[in-house]
Amino acid sequence: MTILITFLLVLLADQITKYLVVKNFSVGETMPLLENIFHFTYVKNRGAAFGILQGQRWFFIVITIVVLGAIVFFYKELPLHNIWNRIALGLAIGGAIGNLIDRVRLGYVIDFLDLRVWPVFNIADSSVVVAVAIFSYWVLIIDSN
Repeated sequence: MTILITFLLVLLADQITKYLVVKNFSVGETMPLLENIFHFTYVKNRGAAFGILQGQRWFFIVITIVVLGAIVFFYKELPLHNIWNRIALGLAIGGAIGNLIDRVRLGYVIDFLDLRVWPVFNIADSSVVVAVAIFSYWVLIIDSN
């Protein structure tokens, strides 16, 4: 149940915030929340992290579907006996599907969180990064003891 709730919360937050950005900003428009530190900036990202592999829409769609399929296939083998790993799995699935929806529907991913010293990203991206951090902590620190 934790996985489903986390997945749904991430997906809902991701899609609502992207909708609000599209409705209230023009592409490239920025609004400082903390001047030169944190802005909302509407960007259409046709690549992956850091804008790499621009224009490879179908590659990212296929990779995302393969990864999601692998999660389903190996679900019973995943170390989900603690709540943190279940939350991480929900974050990863929610983030992956959030950006997959954009790629399928629009051909690009809507990004808007702008730290000014880092490429612009979104809630789905953040969720995947947090999921990887939790899983990494589990594998490298907890499970290795």
